[in-house]
Amino acid sequence: MHTLKHILARYTLFVWSVLQPLGSWGVFAIAGMDSALVGMPLDPVVAGYVYARPARFLLYVFMASAGSAVGSAVLYGIGYKGGEVLLERRMSKAKFEKMRSSFDRHEFWALMLPSMVPPPFPFKVFVLAAAAFEMNFWHFLGAIFAGRFIRFLILALLVIKFGPEVVSFVGKLASQHLAAIVLAAAAVLLLWLVVGQMRKRRKAVP
Repeated sequence: MHTLKHILARYTLFVWSVLQPLGSWGVFAIAGMDSALVGMPLDPVVAGYVYARPARFLLYVFMASAGSAVGSAVLYGIGYKGGEVLLERRMSKAKFEKMRSSFDRHEFWALMLPSMVPPPFPFKVFVLAAAAFEMNFWHFLGAIFAGRFIRFLILALLVIKFGPEVVSFVGKLASQHLAAIVLAAAAVLLLWLVVGQMRKRRKAVP
């Protein structure tokens, strides 16, 4: 375990040394690669940029979110052509139909909320699903950008407040309480939908 942590630490430092001279475009590049199938240490890199130059945290949050959206376009292309087959191999038919129903009713939120959850949440499955269910491409990009922006904004604020060590804490929290995080996100979505329906009914009443 110690050796694995050492290797990961050296890998992160190597990536950081390559990207640092690129400025904010380095954040964009690493986010794009992370979303386009290639797993990269995205959160530590974003945290490193923010910690080094806190005054520019909004720029780094924006570039990381934009890179994630653009990189996900690669998966969108794969999913659009054969996403249903890939999904049916990875999940039961009941889960597949439940996911399809979720996208049919609220496709933007069905993709945005998962994009807010940090690793090890299997976000790429939802990206493939969005493409397989023929989600509007611009809505697809917008949902990922919005979700990632919220995620990286929270990360940046935590880094500014507590330092870059917060990345490992968030990672452990996500891995140990992944189900609770997903349920909380679903509860937020449900609450938002209920409030929206109540407002529509009030406006409809003469």
